Amino acid sequence: MSSWLHTIRHLPADEGESGWIATSPVRLPSARRLVGSEPADFAVLGAGFTGLAIARRLAELRPDARVVVLDARRVGSGASGRASGFLVDLVDFVSRMKPEARRRYVEVAGEGIASLRRQVTDHGIDCAWDDRGWVRGAASRAGRRFLDTYPPLLDELGIAWEWLDRSAMEEVTGTSFYRCGIRLTGYPLVQPAALVRGLGRALPSHVDLFEESPVEAVERNVRFHLTTAGGTVSAEKLFLATNGYTPALGFLRRRIFPLYTFGSLTRVLTASEQAALGGEREWGLLAMDPMGSTLRRTRDQRLLVRNTVHYTTHLGTDARLREAMRGPHRQALQARFPGLAGLDFEYTWGGLMGTSISYRHWFGELEEGLYSSAGFTGAGIAMGTASGERLAELALGRTSPSLRALLDLPRPNPMPPEPLRSAGGWVLAARMNAQAGAYL
Repeated sequence: MSSWLHTIRHLPADEGESGWIATSPVRLPSARRLVGSEPADFAVLGAGFTGLAIARRLAELRPDARVVVLDARRVGSGASGRASGFLVDLVDFVSRMKPEARRRYVEVAGEGIASLRRQVTDHGIDCAWDDRGWVRGAASRAGRRFLDTYPPLLDELGIAWEWLDRSAMEEVTGTSFYRCGIRLTGYPLVQPAALVRGLGRALPSHVDLFEESPVEAVERNVRFHLTTAGGTVSAEKLFLATNGYTPALGFLRRRIFPLYTFGSLTRVLTASEQAALGGEREWGLLAMDPMGSTLRRTRDQRLLVRNTVHYTTHLGTDARLREAMRGPHRQALQARFPGLAGLDFEYTWGGLMGTSISYRHWFGELEEGLYSSAGFTGAGIAMGTASGERLAELALGRTSPSLRALLDLPRPNPMPPEPLRSAGGWVLAARMNAQAGAYL
């Protein structure tokens, strides 16, 4: 067993105030920071959907063990509280997988959705859970061609769906912008920050959660040692639930890379604006158009727009970049809802997505006692939850059909070393933004 030390230079930086976090009805108690030396059987780095699922499952299977979770910020302040809130199993990159791999992915992600539904019910988490189903919408001819490929896939996988023509799309969204769409009935929408923070509050009592405790070094010398400014955690086994931040920790640098996406949330619509908007009072839409905008009308009557990506080797965004990203968000809002010309955004934020050149995620044991799951390409609520639970089972020597399915899924293709890796990231982000065209 080799010894090593990874010093962490790129800690999470400013990403803007997430509108989901700011408006979450679930409030957290004061942060408990790591102070002193804490021995543990298992250490989990990251308190998002994946990390909380790992900790919860470890505690269920080993109630005698000590589980410690560390996060640099508060629960869900990373990507989990910055997502768009769609619980997804069949996403676009999955539709291009071979049939058997596609079936495995969808079944495992479906287990993640079912697990989250149980947690919400059992713990009464106030996260605006909505089971009516969200929409895949097509505005362009390219989007319509892509949408036409979905009904056979949905039937193959046993997923319930409803076709929406232009008139039906307008009845849902209040805009005639979309040619047609498919409603995936029964697929949930959530307030993501409220969900992840509710999960954090519902952790078993024998899980120790330390927040606002950024890890400065990870060392292996018989046991794993995680060092923060205030103390250390030593553990027999270590789980990295850090998604897009994982390469900055010194792991999966040739498999996963970070990519920022941006969201904006409006103020609450006035009664007259709600009446002018029309459509259903709560809905969500993922675009079939290349790099088209994600939209939501929230339960508290705000509009969310999400589009554009940004690659950087320095983790974080700044106010100038986030203000620049409001431009495409305003463009998308105006194109769809010209009657809301005076409406602007109250919050704009960045969120770090982990992805790979093959759009596959990593799952498994990096080396003896070190486990990770990362690179969910924007679909991490369901798959992050499922893979977190299965990662705990893998570490404890358990087995199940879904664990075997995850292990059988193809892993990300390797990327070239620097500087080619970063050059590829910049080119990919530029190409993705260029694809959006008039259909942001």
